Amino acid sequence: MQHPFLQQDFKIQWSKLTADAVEPDIKHALQTAQAAIDSLAEPAQNPKTLTYFNTFAALETATEPLDHAWGLVSHLDSVCNSSELREAHNKMLPAVSQFSADIPLNKGLWEKLRSAAEGIDFDTLHPHQQRHIRETLADFREQGADLPPEQKDTVRKIQQELAQLTQAYSEHCLDATNAWEIYVTDKGQLAGLPASARDAARQSAAQKDRPDTWRFTLQAPSMIAVLTYADNEALRKSVWQAYTAIGRMSPHDNQPLVREILKLRNQLAEILGKEHFADFVTERRIVKTGEAALRFTEDMQQRISEQFKTETRALQAFKAESTGSPQEPLEPWETGYWAEKQQRAAYDFDEEALRPYFPIDRVIKGLFDLAGEIFGLRVEEGEAETWNPDVQYYELFDSNSDEMLGAFYADWHPRESKRGGAWMNYLITGEREPGKPRSPHLGLICGNLSAAIDGKPACLTHYEVETIFHEFGHLLHHLCGEVAVKSLNGVNVAWDFVELPSQIMENWCWERVSLNRFAQHFETGEPIPEALFGKMQAARNFRKASAAMRQLALGKLDLVLHMHWPKHEEELDAFVESQIAACQPAYKTKPKPNTFNFSHLFSSPTGYAAGYYSYKWAEVLDADAFTRFQADGILNPDTGRDFRQKILARGDAEDPAQLFRDFMGRDPEPDALLRRDGLL
Repeated sequence: MQHPFLQQDFKIQWSKLTADAVEPDIKHALQTAQAAIDSLAEPAQNPKTLTYFNTFAALETATEPLDHAWGLVSHLDSVCNSSELREAHNKMLPAVSQFSADIPLNKGLWEKLRSAAEGIDFDTLHPHQQRHIRETLADFREQGADLPPEQKDTVRKIQQELAQLTQAYSEHCLDATNAWEIYVTDKGQLAGLPASARDAARQSAAQKDRPDTWRFTLQAPSMIAVLTYADNEALRKSVWQAYTAIGRMSPHDNQPLVREILKLRNQLAEILGKEHFADFVTERRIVKTGEAALRFTEDMQQRISEQFKTETRALQAFKAESTGSPQEPLEPWETGYWAEKQQRAAYDFDEEALRPYFPIDRVIKGLFDLAGEIFGLRVEEGEAETWNPDVQYYELFDSNSDEMLGAFYADWHPRESKRGGAWMNYLITGEREPGKPRSPHLGLICGNLSAAIDGKPACLTHYEVETIFHEFGHLLHHLCGEVAVKSLNGVNVAWDFVELPSQIMENWCWERVSLNRFAQHFETGEPIPEALFGKMQAARNFRKASAAMRQLALGKLDLVLHMHWPKHEEELDAFVESQIAACQPAYKTKPKPNTFNFSHLFSSPTGYAAGYYSYKWAEVLDADAFTRFQADGILNPDTGRDFRQKILARGDAEDPAQLFRDFMGRDPEPDALLRRDGLL
């Protein structure tokens, strides 16, 4: 196949997307895109001939083939990483980064867009096209369109350096995670671990040709099980030390990379007229300024501080009482272990007791059934080639019209070639412009969840169930999009709004009526017993202040690094520790901050940088928005369709604050999250 990455097939031929095709295909796409940009940037013979369609809309389509092809390369780099693919990706990364950075810095193109905007009769355009003009002009100004030539050259250089530094950071995290493993040969050292964790470790060892041993890694299902359940303190300490060392040691040392990334981001912000990178990032988000984001974080921190301290002392007291030792701070590798025992003692509740009720296939089928009942959607398994045998392909339809709105791939289990965490992305944005034939969207959802063991179905923790619902919410945001301009569709919204559709979905993982749709024992098909459900509900807010404080600490770490560290360039660990000390419990062994293994902040040029606060910000929105479902009925289809039409379908077609008001009829209630979490 000639140029496999440039094919426009909706069902992608993944087996054709090989590493040796990356360079020729991306070079070809770059040449085509550059020719289109050069043509657009030529002065107009007559400014009166400039229209929305031959300027702003033309710019939208000029880079589509390149964006799609590079999106495929980047996706494969995340899920099928290999030395060949990594080399091909990194070889083309500078050219792709430079091309993207050059667009808003193109003097001729900028002058033409401004001239067109001045002459276009906005009243003749669709509202989405009007917003597209305003947002494009704002994008160009934000990225330096009005800078003098020398500063534009500096911006180009910074953007290219950031692309390469953040790619290296991401590779270091993946390689360091894969580099560590531990084999246990004595079954007695596995005391406390549930059968699911022991069986998974035995299967992992067998796959490495180490039968009769148990293999533990830094992949989430393995690591979390050890830190939560293993009675063997030496094993917990080994896993904890290895995880906290990611990004801190050669050959995977991210420390110099982070310092350089922070300096470059701050330099970029200053060139663009901002005090710091946080102001550059937040100017067009709901929060508006870095200082406002920090105030939000610190205000919530202060409001839960006493409950956080109470929880910390209670855990110390519980351990002291259980062991007959003096009350004192815990070791960081003890917290999860003793917290699980404290929860079990307080509520007679064992998280593992829920696992048999969450076989992944039934969870997914139940999720799809809920999407049908609430949002008027239908999901069917389809046939398509995938990038790995574990990946499944589905198609999404409107229940009433039977129109295929989109399709998606789901890739749920860990592999060494796959980056950690869970995420959603999109590959194709369908056509929704009035007067044109409609076409479907295409997206994907990925995770690193518990895998099947010895032929038994993969049974999930409740947190993993929430993860599936969360990522599916992001996916619906894309697949249900009805925006006439592709770049304004779906998840292309303000970063402190993007988590609303994902986080609101997690609420259905707690309601009895919705749980009954998917929480069924993998052997008997029975629902969660009432007694177990009651314990689950009673323990829902167990150590909630501690969990919230951890998220606030990460958000604050992010903000202070991008607001204050570049002005002083102190030793990074000492600086961060001083800034987030009030968010941390006292430990015997002081843990180092996770700055060098924080992919949200440093694995892409922007990503969640100066935006991690948005998780808590959007939790306020989701807690408040879900109160409407609670009032109208958890499965109320009218409320669900309203959410679909007023939030999911509209992407960035309007200011996100207005979208929230359209759905709720008012502004957000600031205390909604603290009330839901029992922290008010």
